[in-house]
Amino acid sequence: MKKEDVLNILKQVHYKEQSITDNEVIQKIEVKDDIFGKEVALDLQIDSPAIHVKKKLEEDIQKAIHTHFGPDVQVKTTIRVVVPENEKMKPIERIKNIIAVASGKGGVGKSTVTANLAISLANMGFKVGILDADVYGPSIPLMFGVQGERPRATKENDKVMIIPVESHGVKILSIGFFAEPNQAVIWRGSMANSALNQLMFDAKWDDLDFFLIDLPPGTGDIQLSVMQMVPVTGAVVVTTPQNVAIADVKKAINMFDNPSIKVPVLGIIENMSYFQPAECPENKYYIFGRDGGKNLASALNLPFLGEIPLVQSIREAGDAGRPAALQEDAKMKEIWEEITRNVVEKTVERNKKLPPTEKIKITNQAGCAVK
Repeated sequence: MKKEDVLNILKQVHYKEQSITDNEVIQKIEVKDDIFGKEVALDLQIDSPAIHVKKKLEEDIQKAIHTHFGPDVQVKTTIRVVVPENEKMKPIERIKNIIAVASGKGGVGKSTVTANLAISLANMGFKVGILDADVYGPSIPLMFGVQGERPRATKENDKVMIIPVESHGVKILSIGFFAEPNQAVIWRGSMANSALNQLMFDAKWDDLDFFLIDLPPGTGDIQLSVMQMVPVTGAVVVTTPQNVAIADVKKAINMFDNPSIKVPVLGIIENMSYFQPAECPENKYYIFGRDGGKNLASALNLPFLGEIPLVQSIREAGDAGRPAALQEDAKMKEIWEEITRNVVEKTVERNKKLPPTEKIKITNQAGCAVK
């Protein structure tokens, strides 16, 4: 097994429709074939930080080498991702602020916060849109009572544009509009990313003051792809007070704070902070722990944007398609309005102090050894 033989076999492996032997993906190759065994070590460089792209490249290389030289060859790949400096972030026309609403884990009420934040912003006179980027578990159509709607299309300059569904003064697009309520979205990462790209850039959003992106929980491929697609103004992170949620939300904050990403975190919102029974309004029961989100914000020197109690009416309002911020309950409206004012204040402050978000530049190496 010689170096020339391996390179000849790798001609069949492609990245962006070109052989990796022709487009400078292979930076270095070492081939060993002696009494200790056979090994191929590759240093690669690509310009896409998407996890599924790197994984497919590694799998294709492994398959090509094992097919021709046998399964006993140890294949080691080190992938360096470098985004070209001259590649600019693609903006969405006529949108002023793009806010990512994120969480470290599922079930903390991230979509509930997104929906009520959007309603409160609209009530304050802002023009608001929501992209439901939680591809595999879209909740926004249900929370706005439009789960049976289908977006219309219009033609502008020979291009077909999607018209967002509008509810309670908020423009909405979601994968949920294009699938049946009980239908699972069984897509690989590349398909999901392509669909989100279309919902962002092939939609007639018009003028928006705030464009909220309801991200899926965690720190996966879709989060990374969204931040590659658009210049996110800032992120709002939602958590509940208990330690298991706090541990995961630290990872989400760390993702935004990563030197390769640098999306400012506007602050932390704590959901399900306490239970206050209607018959005993003077009592507060801290079912999931106390001040977890507030203490985390303090420890990380981040703004604490507010706390939301565990209230049955919030859940009922979301299930009924009329978010709690629409209720006549003065206390509920005050809670959401305070949180929303804090988000607006931190967004304005961020825009005054910091330059626009740049395209993310992933330069870390990802190594993988497969035998």
